[in-house]
Amino acid sequence: MELAFTKEYIQELKIVTATILKLCDSLNSDTKCITEINALLPQNTENKLLLKAEQIFISDLIFVFSKVKNISEKAQFGLAYYYDAIRNQHFANENEIDKLNKLVTTNAFKNHFNKIVQENILFDLDKSKTYLLNYLKQNKHPKFEETYQTFNVFLKLVCSFEVSSKTNINDVLGIDFKISDVKTIENDSLEKVLEELHELIGLENVKKDVAELVNLLKVQKKRTTQGLKNIEITLHTVFLGPPGTGKTTVARLLGRIFKHLEFLTKGQMIETDREGMVAGYVGQTATKVDTIVTEAKGGVLFIDEAYALSQNLGNDYGAEAVNTLLKRMEDFRDDLAVVVAGYDEPMQIFIDSNPGLRSRFNRYFHFDHFKPTELFSIFELNCKKADFILTEEAKEKLKDTFEMLYEERDESFGNARVIRNIFEKCIQKQANRIVKIKRITKKALKTITEEDIPEPKETLDQVFYKNKNNE
Repeated sequence: MELAFTKEYIQELKIVTATILKLCDSLNSDTKCITEINALLPQNTENKLLLKAEQIFISDLIFVFSKVKNISEKAQFGLAYYYDAIRNQHFANENEIDKLNKLVTTNAFKNHFNKIVQENILFDLDKSKTYLLNYLKQNKHPKFEETYQTFNVFLKLVCSFEVSSKTNINDVLGIDFKISDVKTIENDSLEKVLEELHELIGLENVKKDVAELVNLLKVQKKRTTQGLKNIEITLHTVFLGPPGTGKTTVARLLGRIFKHLEFLTKGQMIETDREGMVAGYVGQTATKVDTIVTEAKGGVLFIDEAYALSQNLGNDYGAEAVNTLLKRMEDFRDDLAVVVAGYDEPMQIFIDSNPGLRSRFNRYFHFDHFKPTELFSIFELNCKKADFILTEEAKEKLKDTFEMLYEERDESFGNARVIRNIFEKCIQKQANRIVKIKRITKKALKTITEEDIPEPKETLDQVFYKNKNNE
């Protein structure tokens, strides 16, 4: 008889459950959210205590289970496992696989599962919906996307069911919104993503590298359909370059590209850094890494300033984070792309610090500083998005400023981030100027003049923290 689950399944279930509990802790701290969700629940009980997010979560899971035919023993065990975690703070022993597989076939377990379902139904299954997802979506809660992805991960694991599939999605989740409302792009396609990449300012080398990678993946896919052998291609990539040069944006586009080419199943991007991966005590770091990698499964995990993981900072668990990451990269090698980013030299030292990193990261994208004309184009784009226009004199002054910034640039120069700061400074100076006008016209509100542009030398001093007395 085929086992309902394996040791690896129990380990993955533990990670997903820990992710759910962490998410619920965050939601529980939002008193307004929990109070309003409880007010929506049609509870027929005299108990007026507020239900916590983890209790509403399991009730919503039961609702989804009610819409899926032939719930397997594996799925029943997954729900029971989650219930045991929130009720008794207990996790099944992954080393007792034979015992657990026998357990799920017993009448005692089936009775236990039915009891869990009956105790946690907060509504009429025939007339209800997932309350947590609907509330978070309708109220534009910042945790909606994370909650949606968590439902997706859990259900795919225990039911082999993809929430984002096209099959009766509204019926299965009981949602009041279309699936395209989730942070996806309607009618997205490979051509659309590549067009967005092409429209980015600068980044010519990166655009060329991405185009070559896309061509390689397309050919690999065609060889596979023809029954030909393929070399193993890693999606893991190193982004080298200074800040503010579009590394995060390109990583997000890569996720969508890999999805359209069917090398990833979801294509989302999860961003983190050393703080998001390293804890202060033994054992906690591995859990943090496991949680965030599981969240990124099916998409791109973007680790900014990844070299910080290998820097010696006293009682440091960076090495534990790297080793755990390498393990999970192997576990999810068919459905995960990891992108590590940072300055050239520190990143090369980081990759060379561990044989596992060297073997998994052999693709490098180089991001250069934006040229003066590109910096000006970025400033103009900020103006366009915010409904501002520049006078010709203002344009000339800005071009002089960007020429000087480019000449003085160093490795830490912030590129597009610096432009954003200059733009905000200009808006502030413009406001101080026009507020004195008795009758402010629409044109005055929109126009940035030469007077609103800080002096180039002043901008240089602020950007590079120079002291005039030391020049």
